[in-house]
Amino acid sequence: MEHLVAFAALFGIAFASATLLPAQSEAVLVGMQLAGYPVVILIAVASLGNTLGAVVNWALGRGADRFSGRSWFPVSQASLARASGWYRRWGKWSLLLSWAPIGGDALTVVAGVLREPLWSFLLLVGIAKTGRYVAVAAATAGLIG
Repeated sequence: MEHLVAFAALFGIAFASATLLPAQSEAVLVGMQLAGYPVVILIAVASLGNTLGAVVNWALGRGADRFSGRSWFPVSQASLARASGWYRRWGKWSLLLSWAPIGGDALTVVAGVLREPLWSFLLLVGIAKTGRYVAVAAATAGLIG
């Protein structure tokens, strides 16, 4: 039961960190990895939570005309404009940068604004988010860095 609660907490923090809520899912993943939790499960749980959290941003982007400018909206107008430029230039492939701490969340909102299909959004964001957690876990294990 203890493991289930720990994995649920990791999922929740990873989900929140992809939305407007501040959270440090990488720190939790590293802590759990150092505590001996199975790395593959940690990566899977964090990646799933973070990707699904990004879907919240995508959905907010789909309704950006109604929500943009509100205090709780996850992306400032300046970030939204910058990310829109990247997205218009690079298209859906820019979603491979959705893992980035600066601009990544804005890209997921812009994907919704510009009506990126959910299937391609999930594929590209899932690859990006999983890649980040693999890199963090590998660095923690001393394999890179």
